[in-house]
Amino acid sequence: MFSSKGSGTPNQPHIAVFPCAGIGHLTPFLRLASILLSQNCEVTLITAKPTVSLSESMNISFFLSTHPEVKHVEFQVLPSEPHNSTDDPFFLQFEAVRRSMHLLLPLLSDLSPPLSAIFSDFVVASAVHQIAADLGLPQYILITTSATFFSLMAYLPNMIYDPAKFSSLLAEVEIPGLTPVPVSSIPPPMFTPNHLFTSIILTNIRAFQEVKGILMNTFHWFEPEALSFLNNYKALGSFPPVLPVGPLVPYELGGEQSQYLEWLDNQPTESVVYVSFGSRTSISKEQMIELGDALDRSEYRFLWVIKGRKVDYDDKESLEDLVSHSFLERTKNRGMVVKGWVKQQEILAHPAIGGFVSHCGWNSVTEAAQRGIPVLAWPLHGDQRVNADVVEKAGFGTSERSWGWMGQRLVKQDEIQRKIDELMRDEKLRSRAKKVGEEGKKAGNTGGSSEKVIMEVIELLKQNMTN
Repeated sequence: MFSSKGSGTPNQPHIAVFPCAGIGHLTPFLRLASILLSQNCEVTLITAKPTVSLSESMNISFFLSTHPEVKHVEFQVLPSEPHNSTDDPFFLQFEAVRRSMHLLLPLLSDLSPPLSAIFSDFVVASAVHQIAADLGLPQYILITTSATFFSLMAYLPNMIYDPAKFSSLLAEVEIPGLTPVPVSSIPPPMFTPNHLFTSIILTNIRAFQEVKGILMNTFHWFEPEALSFLNNYKALGSFPPVLPVGPLVPYELGGEQSQYLEWLDNQPTESVVYVSFGSRTSISKEQMIELGDALDRSEYRFLWVIKGRKVDYDDKESLEDLVSHSFLERTKNRGMVVKGWVKQQEILAHPAIGGFVSHCGWNSVTEAAQRGIPVLAWPLHGDQRVNADVVEKAGFGTSERSWGWMGQRLVKQDEIQRKIDELMRDEKLRSRAKKVGEEGKKAGNTGGSSEKVIMEVIELLKQNMTN
């Protein structure tokens, strides 16, 4: 862990951290903010209101209550506008935040002491660039996905309009300096230039010529090929330094012991399958039934976190609306089903956890990597299939490509049960996962490579303050 040294000492940088929509974007920024505080920096958290999800609001409030030294700048976002390519509320919020950025400049201009730098989300990089320029501040970008998927994003302008290089009809996409990327791993919207998902990538990549550095929530041992590509490949032009600062260490959540953690305390070591598909997306009721039946038939204990809607503000269904009362009764002696927000890093740190069935959102991947937990990857959308490829390449996870993206087909209970059995029984996989955990701890702990990179950035900001 990074050591805590207090905050706000004289001549220390004052850094604004600016995440965009979604708990997957918010979480790494709050972890980075906590680390910056531990290195005596002053920190201002910038958030847009209203948030898309309740979990974002809850985590912002909790973080500010437990880190009272953090300043908070909150600005009103203009209402989101419909887009003909997507109705995804998180993508629409990205665009709404970009259109509202003029409201932020005066709020940052009035901060005291003045800001030393802005660390912004990738999805608002181009808009924040103008604010940073107006205030005369260096801008760093924190990337909330894997270095491997970001490599695909960074190279996208070089191939997006060339069907010979980039098409859903190809078997794989060739990027010089990288292992070819299977087309089945690339999110389908990325092949459509005017899709909001793709246009956000293209717009913000163009802003990277001027930023001072790109902070990546990863570490060299985990993604050496992608990090080498990003820092050395000339086709990316005058790309800024890519700085691995991960795996970002979770800050202390505190609070009362949760019921599911108390339940885990009573389970044998490495006996529990943890099942969660993240904060953003629900799975169909039909798929939920098949997954539940697989867990029911399995001999393993399980902790299953479920949700009924993409946006938790809309999630009004009860637990028994999603899984039957009979299922809960049949499995109550060896399983627990939770609906709502959980402290995932505490779950994965628990000795009872023996495997993780995951969508492979990048925060989940890095948390599993830190703890050395074997992963069964079942990607839903976006970067998650590429992230699953990273997990498999590192050797601490497995997947079933025939399942496709979650929702492409109904995966039956016997298929799921077979893969869960493999996850929990494969001793080579478990051994490799422990090796990943050891390397992750080396990078993330005090004195590790990630702390050194962050300290170098802070020293550069100090030099700028004295010049």
